[in-house]
Amino acid sequence: QVQLVDFGGGLVQPGGSLTLSCVGTGTTFTIYTMGWFRQAPGKQRELVATITGRGATNRGGRINYADSVKGRFTISRDNAKNTVSLQMDNLKPEDTATYYCHAENEFVGNVYWSQGSQVTVTS
Repeated sequence: QVQLVDFGGGLVQPGGSLTLSCVGTGTTFTIYTMGWFRQAPGKQRELVATITGRGATNRGGRINYADSVKGRFTISRDNAKNTVSLQMDNLKPEDTATYYCHAENEFVGNVYWSQGSQVTVTS
């Protein structure tokens, strides 16, 4: 059974930092694009950051960030450990949301989601 399990959410004051991590099991995610999405109450789920997997002719690692997190969040992955992480610095109240780890293999159409971790930024 393929699963993504995320952890690392919590409560933090504005300006603080948190690191979210996600580990995949049941398959190798090397060629998957992995990333993070978030959903705040009453809002649609939105992309936070993604990082591509290894392709047939390239190493992957192409990164895309939402404009709202550029310069504050850093995504990284460790293919050997099947993990993807999101370092979040200078957090703002508007970053409050449930954060979901995501993995997608565009070639076969496989998409996986984690259970979600709550991040709350408040003073």
